[in-house]
Amino acid sequence: MYALVDCNNFYVSCERIFNPRLESVPVVVLSNNDGCIISRSNEAKALGLKMGEPVFKRKELIEQHKVKVFSSNYALYGDISHRVMNTLRDFSPFVEIYSIDEAFLDLQGINADLTAYGENIKKTIQKNIGMPIGVGIAPTKSLAKIANRIAKKRNGVFAIESDNQRLWALANTPVEDIWGVGRRYAVLLKKHGVSTALDFTNLSTDWIRRHMTVQGHRLKEELQGKSCIDLETVMQPKKNIATTRAFGKKLSDIEQIKESVSSHATSCAAKLRRQKSVARFVTVFIHTDPFSETQKYVSRSITVTLPEASNSDFVLAKAAIAGLHKIFIPNLLYKKAGVIVSEIGPESAIQRNLFESYDTERLNSVSQVTDYLNARYGKSTVKLAVQGGSRDWKLKQEKLSPNYTTRWEDLMEVF
Repeated sequence: MYALVDCNNFYVSCERIFNPRLESVPVVVLSNNDGCIISRSNEAKALGLKMGEPVFKRKELIEQHKVKVFSSNYALYGDISHRVMNTLRDFSPFVEIYSIDEAFLDLQGINADLTAYGENIKKTIQKNIGMPIGVGIAPTKSLAKIANRIAKKRNGVFAIESDNQRLWALANTPVEDIWGVGRRYAVLLKKHGVSTALDFTNLSTDWIRRHMTVQGHRLKEELQGKSCIDLETVMQPKKNIATTRAFGKKLSDIEQIKESVSSHATSCAAKLRRQKSVARFVTVFIHTDPFSETQKYVSRSITVTLPEASNSDFVLAKAAIAGLHKIFIPNLLYKKAGVIVSEIGPESAIQRNLFESYDTERLNSVSQVTDYLNARYGKSTVKLAVQGGSRDWKLKQEKLSPNYTTRWEDLMEVF
């Protein structure tokens, strides 16, 4: 048996943990640069606010109903997610972190009543962290997804333990809500009279293999109660790592854009070090505003090959800046820049370059000290001089809440 634990309206719920006045009122959280709605409370959903809507288009409705609006606070959300996942490990030794607000638990060997066990998980997360969750329990991961969807419409917990429960759940799940069925497949299935998950399981295996490959066949078996998708408890190293951000305002000064690009490169380097990897290619891109009415859209990128794979701030930032100089066109107003590192491999197996090699031991020592100081005293406590101190390229976050759990000066005070 598997349990899927999913946090309800995660970003909004994180804001509510430290601000009880937000309970029972409409709340939304915005994307980077306060552009679009990316999380909504149930009250905001009831008003008709849609996921991904540009917030300026709904300004009148937001003001009319006094909707509380927040900028994305990723430091806070990441820390709350970490606390939720650590708590879930008290209920199972095998936990697959599926996303920032979802995790699968292997319940093999749990002899307790599973619905009661799910209730215990829900109450513990609520009591210890203040996060509302839904718990779906079933014999396969795909069925656990469906059980979780049903749980959120009930009291927060639903277990599929019998064949009758499975058939009822499948019959009440629209085909587009099946885990792994995207928009294209949903359209195809509906054309062939498939409207529910139960209809899908009644399709012939040959038809599914022909139209949806072996992945579709595996999904059918999962929905019939045969586990085909294993739990992934070990995080696999990423094949590509990207750090990209839109600027807080449009920029034409290469020095300011250089600060952004070098900061993105060092962020990629830190992510590489965390997964004990190195990268050989550094890709830099910049582009203007695609929605501008006064300037033609321009997008440029370049990939720089390193002499040997690295995860050093110095090496990646130097390569990224060199690439930026080659693609930068003066007198344009740029809206976004980013850095992507690829051809990633383990840091324990670096292919050395005979003619040009880094002082790896020295670079590793500097990286270790930098990571330690930034972890202890806060992000960017130690950084490269080229990263500068300008705020012009930073994200616009006009409605940012305090970092209650990760910054000393934001710690709540009780009088």
